[in-house]
Order: sequence, then C-alpha cells, then structure tokens
Amino acid sequence: MTESQPIAFKAEIKQLLGILIHSLYTEREIFLRELISNASDALTQMHFVSLTERQVHDPDAELAIRLSVDEDKRIITISDTGIGMTQDELTQNLGTIAQSGARAFLEAAEEGDNQQSLVDVIGQFGVGFYSVFMVAEWVRVTSRSYQPEAEAATWYATGEDTFKVGPADKAERGTTIEVKLKEDAADFAKEFQLREIVKKHSDYVAYPIYVGESEEQANRQTALWRQSPRETEDEAYTEFHKQLTLDFESPLAHIHYIADAPLQVFALLYLPASSERGMFSVRKEDGLKLYVRKVLIQDYSTDLLPRHYRFIQGVVDTEDLPLNVSRETIQASPVIARLKKIITNQITNKLKTLAESEPETYAKFWGSFGIFIKEGIAAEPIESETLAPLLRFHTTTHTESWISLGEYVERMKSGQDVIYYIIGDDERSVARSPHLDFFRDHGYEVLTLADPMDSFMLMGLRKFGDFDLVNVAAPDLELPSAEAAPEGESQPEALPDDEFASLSERFKSQLGERLTDVRATDRLTDSIARLVDPEGTMGQEMQRVYRLMDRDYVVPKKVLELNPRHPILTKLSAFPADDEISKTIIEQIYESALLIEGLHPDPASMLPRIQELMEKALE
Repeated sequence: MTESQPIAFKAEIKQLLGILIHSLYTEREIFLRELISNASDALTQMHFVSLTERQVHDPDAELAIRLSVDEDKRIITISDTGIGMTQDELTQNLGTIAQSGARAFLEAAEEGDNQQSLVDVIGQFGVGFYSVFMVAEWVRVTSRSYQPEAEAATWYATGEDTFKVGPADKAERGTTIEVKLKEDAADFAKEFQLREIVKKHSDYVAYPIYVGESEEQANRQTALWRQSPRETEDEAYTEFHKQLTLDFESPLAHIHYIADAPLQVFALLYLPASSERGMFSVRKEDGLKLYVRKVLIQDYSTDLLPRHYRFIQGVVDTEDLPLNVSRETIQASPVIARLKKIITNQITNKLKTLAESEPETYAKFWGSFGIFIKEGIAAEPIESETLAPLLRFHTTTHTESWISLGEYVERMKSGQDVIYYIIGDDERSVARSPHLDFFRDHGYEVLTLADPMDSFMLMGLRKFGDFDLVNVAAPDLELPSAEAAPEGESQPEALPDDEFASLSERFKSQLGERLTDVRATDRLTDSIARLVDPEGTMGQEMQRVYRLMDRDYVVPKKVLELNPRHPILTKLSAFPADDEISKTIIEQIYESALLIEGLHPDPASMLPRIQELMEKALE
C-alpha cells in the first residue's frame, strides 16, 4: 500500500463510537488517561524487547511519554518511544476491535445506569483508544516500529465509518498521536489542564511524562512499593490500586512489605473488594506484576502465589533475580520459591489480622473469597492447619453471622471433644434435617455446610487443633452424653417391639430394593425418619464429591431409620397392612427422607401423592 485510502471499520465500532462520544460527555478527560496507558504499555513492551533482542531501531531513545499542545490550532500531541507499529499493525490494532470485546462493552454500556459505570469499564474491552473521539474532530497516529527494517506508517480517522492508513516519514522509534480537539473541548489544549489530568489519573505511570515545551515532568513516577510504608498515605495506596487495575472500587485492604533478608523484596499487594475483578478490571489474568530492580519482567506472574490466593493483585520487586530472566528460568528459580513462601505468609498473616481487628471487613472478604480458602485446603491438605483459622461458617445457632472454628471450640459444651458438622444442598433444608434432632434438643452447636466446595474441603480438613470434625449424619456416630429431660417433659411411648417389627416389615416389603434395611433409632425426636449409609459404603462427603464431579456414580442404597416414638408411626401401625392410605403414607415418609437429603431425583412427582393425602385427611 503506497498511499492512504479509506478502509471500513470492523465489528460494532460505529455503534461503540456513538456511545463513547455521546454517553461520557462529562467524563471526557479520561481519553488522556487511556492514551497515556497505551503509551505506557508500548514502553513496557519496548523495555522487554530491549532485554531480549540485540537489534532494535533507535536503541538510545529514552523510554518516556511527551505531551504538547498547540492552543491556537486546538491540537494535543502525545508521543512515546515505545515498541511502535507497522502499517499492518496500525490497521489491525486501530481498525479492528475483537468482535466479542466490542459486543461485551456495548452490553456493559446498556446495563450501566450512569456515566461513571461506563468510565470504570472503558479500558476493559480494548476500547480505551476510541475514547479520544469524545473530544476529537480527527485523530492522526504516526508510528515507527522498533524493528530495524520497518517503515513508518500513519493512521487517520474522524470517528465516522472509515479510517485511512498509509506510509509516513518518522525517523524516531515509537508512536505519535495528534488529536484535533472539537471547539467545545478546547480547554484540553492548555498545559496546566494536561498536568492536572496526568496528576489525577497517571501519577504512578512507571515512565516519565513530560509536558509542554519546557518538558517538565508531570508525574511522580514513584515506585510506590519501594517507599517506606510509614511515609505513604492511604490515598496514595488507593490511587495506585486504580492505576494498577483500573478498578475504581477501593480494595478491602493492602499489604506493603519491604525486607532486606533473606531476600531483598518490595511488595505492594491488594485484597480486592469483589471477586468480579475479572469482569470490571483491566487485570484480565491472575498473577502479580513481577519487577526486577524496578524493571517489569512479567505482567501476570502466577509463580509467586499459591493458586488459592490467585485473587490477590499487586506488585513484587526484587533485587535477587537477573534482569534477563526468562519464563523458564523464573519457574525453576529457587529465588521465586522463596519469594512465594514470603508473600504467601504475608497474605495469610494479613487475613488473620484483618479477621481479628476488622471482623466486618473480613466478613465481606469471606463472602467474596471464602471459596478460595476452602479450595486451598482441598487442593493442599498440608496447608489445612495454616488456612483453617481463616475459615468461617454458619451454624445451627448462628444462621446469619459467620463464626470461626476457634470460636466454635470456645463455645463447646462441657465434655464435648469433637466438632460437629452437617452437609446439605442449602442451609434451609439442612436446618430441618432429622440428623439434627438430638443435637438441637440437647443444645449442641453444629456447623452447617451447604457450599458445594465444602465436601472437597472436608477431604483435607479432618481436625482443628486437637478436635476431630465429625458428621452428625454418620451412622456409627457416638452420641455425646445427654442430660436428662426436665421434670414434666416426657417422651411419647415407643411402639412395642413386636408392633414395630411388624411395621418395619411393611416398609421393607413396600420399598423393596430401594433400601438395604429398615430399623429403629433413638436419635430422632421430632422427625419421623432419616436415611443413613449402610456399613462399608463411602462417606457422605465423598459421595457428594463424586456427584458434583458428574461422574457415573450411583448413590448407594440407604438404611431407613424410623423413630418408634413418633405419633404418625404409632397411628400408622394400627392401620391394616393392605390399606391404600397406609401404603401412600409409607411412600411419602421415604420420599420426604430422600428430599431432605438432597437425593430425590424428581421432587415434583410427590405432588399428586401429597394432594391425595390432603383429600383423605378432609374426608
């Protein structure tokens, strides 16, 4: 291509430009933030290239960003000495937005109920460059790639349906963007205005930003993580978090760690406010920014954290790795392993401190990220002792508030030597479980576990301190000592043994191979029946794991335990064995037990039977 010629924009760019131009009118200054952010990315890429490639164009050029204005012509110029682009790259990068990204932005824009919501997500889908058309009559991008043999090229657009690309004259490496401002955006063509915007949005960009003919540096360009925590204001931490993630929701907490031994390390880490950072933040991948002597080596380093802490955002800088470190070298480096241990300990200690000193903030953290802690115990049982104090649960006596295992132990009844828990599909059904009858009647607190991850977690969490965790639904559970019932309270009379034996035979005959046995139990008071596992089958926790993993797994046949003191069974025993209503009640007792265990394959199928029972009751 030897001359500029019109090319149609791709994807939904026209619609997207309309939103950016018209919906963000009062927030137009963010166009400069986006252009500076793109320039910073280009400089970071260039720095990395300079470490890995010998031949680059203009090797001595300072890695910097320069802003200048022509107030009379209403033109702003943003230049960088970054990696640059070829003509094909200009066409690809500026003429096309990935269709999925554009559509996702448009959907986010439709859902947003205010201008700020759009400002917060503008950089997420790769559409940040196009925010320039909020203020621009036209935009010209001239670029020269770092590749020695590449030729300069230019890209021009007015925000209409097409753009132009073609050859250009540019000797220096990098990219220059000229923005012709609209009349109502003329105030941006003032140096003081540019300086204010840089200070507000781009103060922590890692490269110098020079403004005006004097080329006075406008940003502090401070490696905040290398400053003393005692000399750093909270506002600076919050602002750096915005710069790092483009997430405008303040983090729950930060960790600023500096040490000289055993490694020289500088770390600034953040606990995000929401687990949805992947949707509303520029940080689209897990991992920390890894610097070596303030030089960015890896944008998303996943080698510095265990997987269960992958939600942590931030920066780690060390003096103990070589600048030319490669991805393979990083993975194999003992320095990285030591860094990982140090950083992991800092995060764990911070979470413990937060839980003790700011329980309300920790409750917010747990609501968003508790599943990651459980995952850590499930995946690495060796870490259970470290992570268990971070766990939080609802219980039969604390259905709304979270409690720790430590708090549970402190409240245990005298003589209790285990921690009781129950597993279910949701907390409402768990609260009605017949397995809780004894514990409810005798004042024993039970952890209620209704998160799908809980079954996996229990595979790695067998004890807390000296106390075993015990499932109240276990058929071989040894009940704790029970206090005698207060005077005046008496249990209903149990069915005589012969009558109960006759009734249980009726259950066995009718339910047949759906069960392995029917027997009496003294563990039920308010409930009619419960289902337990026969001896020798895998535990309830493992059964749920297999079910959740969608393996070809058939739930083992259960034992139906009946409460011989329950008035329904006492009256049922008096009905003739061949009575139809008697058979209907037996069927309903069994299927109700299936339902409460979360095992019923078709709960709606019970409705005709329930209706039949109601009709009989009204006769």
